[in-house]
Amino acid sequence: MLLRYAEDRVPVLLILLVFAADVSVYTMTDSWWGAPLWFALMLIPKGWISAWNHHHQHLPMFRHASLNRLLEFVLGLQTGVTSQTWYLHHVVGHHRNYLPGGSEDEATWRWSSGKPMTSIGFAFRTAAFAYPIALRNGLSGHRRALRVCITMLVLTLVCVGIALWHSPYNALFVFVGPMLTSLWLASWASYFHHAGLETDDHAEASYNIIHRGYNLMTGNLGYHTAHHMSPGLHWSKLPALHAKIESTIPDDCYRRPGIPFEWINREQQILRPDEG
Repeated sequence: MLLRYAEDRVPVLLILLVFAADVSVYTMTDSWWGAPLWFALMLIPKGWISAWNHHHQHLPMFRHASLNRLLEFVLGLQTGVTSQTWYLHHVVGHHRNYLPGGSEDEATWRWSSGKPMTSIGFAFRTAAFAYPIALRNGLSGHRRALRVCITMLVLTLVCVGIALWHSPYNALFVFVGPMLTSLWLASWASYFHHAGLETDDHAEASYNIIHRGYNLMTGNLGYHTAHHMSPGLHWSKLPALHAKIESTIPDDCYRRPGIPFEWINREQQILRPDEG
């Protein structure tokens, strides 16, 4: 089997279908409104794809490196985060340094002065420094991942450059715009995972979202405490781990799912599983 886990078949298929649609819109759309409309329609779905990119960089979906690089090329054009970037920034960085919410965290929610950031400030800071921090961490003992990161980043930029040269208007809305906005939105969303929590206890250091729709679209990213306790665990196994540790998680470490889930399935807007 090419995939490590059978549960990844549907996410990979959907990611590739979205990419096929991207290429179709880029190559076939002649109207002035076609590409901008596609950009608007895909704004939130590509934010969800960012969550799957996050999972993939924790635990690669394929067993073979070449297939992982191919998937990462597609994910990079959809989310603005290329091969090994989140691995270097997030996996070997944030996950090791997020306790107790201090300045050492690659995704710190405090300014150097100690003042808490707003979600907007956090998003701009995290997005702007994502690649510099990844490259810095790569130079600090992760040279193999760094080589893949740089190679795939250059390849992606070359392909985006060719797309801009061939059809600048369509490339702007199909590739460049989504890459920038998805990176920013993923950064903005991650603010609500930890901001304001200062503790050395993993059970109290993350916010959780227990909502079926949210977790379906993000690969159970709402079980965030479980994810931090076992960051290499496959996304499909996070609910089971959450059930085991749920009694250790304080009531105030649960959040609502946000847009668009605030608009739909309101009966699912629960803060804890036992309230549903």
